[in-house]
Amino acid sequence: MSRSPALLLGVAAVGVALDQWTKHWATQTLAFREPMSVIGELVQFTYTRNSGIAFGMFQGGRFPFYVFSVVAALAVLWLWARHPMLGRVREWSLALILAGALGNLVDRVRYGEVTDFILLSWKGHDFPVFNVADVCVTFGVAMFALFWTKDPEPGTTPATEDAHGSIAGAGGAGDGRGSASGPVAGESPDRAES
Repeated sequence: MSRSPALLLGVAAVGVALDQWTKHWATQTLAFREPMSVIGELVQFTYTRNSGIAFGMFQGGRFPFYVFSVVAALAVLWLWARHPMLGRVREWSLALILAGALGNLVDRVRYGEVTDFILLSWKGHDFPVFNVADVCVTFGVAMFALFWTKDPEPGTTPATEDAHGSIAGAGGAGDGRGSASGPVAGESPDRAES
């Protein structure tokens, strides 16, 4: 299945818009307040600012972490441009990674840090606070790892030519169906010539 620029850019645009809207909401609603329970203690909304990378790692470092977002976005565009035949799952994986990379890049360029607000807890253990862009990147990378090396979707493999120049799988030599230039299966060569 050929790639679709509309899917790549559309999913990325929706992902960035959703990420930026939820970060704005979190800033207006959650800043300087107690965490908001969504599903008991399992899922809570709480406002934090992250100067490090995804999930609050390497906070306080002086490294320009926006470089990671730029590299990720460029890598997605390079992979998309390099593979003219992509299955939908592969395209979605690239689009989600692009959305996440751009969503956090917007924050880093504007504020120098990223707004995080989703907190998961399980039996007293807290997962690092994250945002919608982090979710996009995580799902995109997981889909990429699971499906990128698998065979293309059925019907997307280009036809190949055999040693005689006939296209395999398209009624040519070697597929058992014969062609305009050869006998039909089951016919003898003599009968085909008469």
